[in-house]
Amino acid sequence: MTKTRSRTLFISEVAVFSALACLFDFLAGIMSLKIWPQGGSISIAMVPIFLMAYRWGIKGGALTGFILGLLQVVLGFAQFYTIVQGIIDYFVAFTVVGLAGVFARQIKQSYEQGKRGTWITYAILGAFLGSLLRYICHVFTGVVFFGAYAPKGQPVLLYSILYNGTYMLPCFVISAIIVVLVIGAMPKRMLIQESKS
Repeated sequence: MTKTRSRTLFISEVAVFSALACLFDFLAGIMSLKIWPQGGSISIAMVPIFLMAYRWGIKGGALTGFILGLLQVVLGFAQFYTIVQGIIDYFVAFTVVGLAGVFARQIKQSYEQGKRGTWITYAILGAFLGSLLRYICHVFTGVVFFGAYAPKGQPVLLYSILYNGTYMLPCFVISAIIVVLVIGAMPKRMLIQESKS
């Protein structure tokens, strides 16, 4: 594949997967999976980010996550209370999900070698890493910007950990399962293809 064609494919896939992630997040909202008034829903919006991270590496995942955050803001899905909170909760939180791509090479190698248990382990580890980093971003903004919502007498950090954990844990588990199923069903060339740029 030529460098130009590879770059075009990369840009096209980032656009499509970012839109898909945004659609998944939107569907979670209209299906009443938004469980807290201050934000947070059980969504599979991270699935396209993970898939791009495993296909193209960190740059594919991070860019897809960043564009998801941008789309949420542009389309009015984001809940901005302050500029800094909005930047962390949407731009930073979804961009760091793409760091799951740190395991892209291991997933591709073990997938190509037919080591099913190995690539599944790495895919789950990547999903865990991306979810954990996003969770840390939300916990941070919860402590700094949403401490007033903590029940009287409850430490703000504990409140933020529990609040954000109630939707992030299901998001991680569901997303990891879907990612493993999708990778397991896709033709080898769809996962192994990567940018030469």
